[in-house]
Amino acid sequence: MTSTSKKSLSIGIPLILAIFFGWYMFSRIPISTIAPYFKNADYSWVLLGVFFGFLSHLSRAYRWRFQLEPMGYNIKLPNSIMAVFITYLTNYGIPRSGEVLRAALLTNYEKVPFEKGFGTIIAERVADLVVMVGIILITLTLQFDFIIDLLSKSFQPRKLLLFAIVGVVLISAVVIFIRKSNSRIALRIKKLFNGVLEGIFSIFKMKKKWPFIFHTLFIWFMYVLMFYVTTFAIKDLDGIPIGAVLIAFIAASFTIAATNGGVFFYPAAVLGALLLFGLPKEPSYAFGWIIWTSQTIMILIFGILSFVFLPIYNRKK
Repeated sequence: MTSTSKKSLSIGIPLILAIFFGWYMFSRIPISTIAPYFKNADYSWVLLGVFFGFLSHLSRAYRWRFQLEPMGYNIKLPNSIMAVFITYLTNYGIPRSGEVLRAALLTNYEKVPFEKGFGTIIAERVADLVVMVGIILITLTLQFDFIIDLLSKSFQPRKLLLFAIVGVVLISAVVIFIRKSNSRIALRIKKLFNGVLEGIFSIFKMKKKWPFIFHTLFIWFMYVLMFYVTTFAIKDLDGIPIGAVLIAFIAASFTIAATNGGVFFYPAAVLGALLLFGLPKEPSYAFGWIIWTSQTIMILIFGILSFVFLPIYNRKK
């Protein structure tokens, strides 16, 4: 199989699955049933949610500079901002490919070695994961009985343990092989791994640890606030419990990470979470589409502008 064919499959298969899932969902909940909610929504709340989302992206771009400073790289803020928006835009094509492109852009325009830039991106994802775990724990505290009952029905402990053992064995075998091998591929992997580690440990070396922590918390606070204020746009969701908001937010966030920007899956995840709390189906699904569409439009606008202006801003390079 050629590299072109592989690229086509990596782009085409997720999109085909998303389109099929979207067709399935709309066959169950026709567009005509959610269109009135789009028409009657209070878009002042939607715009406020978009503003909070935009602030989170700016904060992410500013935070990135704290990680690069300990390694001797002082990148320009406009480059960091445009790289972040390009990352989100690219992820709509191939999931998680934006992170690779973001590190490559940094190499091209700021001369930061790819493996070090990519390492800082992994490090910030680790920091984001810690905050997400914190949000999950808060949600678990607020909805403990509800979540425990749901998990006990959804997962089988024996299967989870078996998958964990197999995963540990495979990862250990790969690590041992790479450490002992002197092949060209193994050496490249070692170089990449060392650069990634340096990027990850840049968190512990940075002088501005507290600003980094502040921005990390701020980013996720904006995410949750973005989600929460947008619920006010739909009258039928008035008085939605905070537990439902947090569970829907967590479910929707996982679709963003695992699919092409959450297309078709994001609204379905929101719907599934809100239905667990007995909220009405049509407004819940409409809400998922409204928040996903508004944030996507913002990413498309600023992502495309970033693609256009990044080379212009760095034209001397």
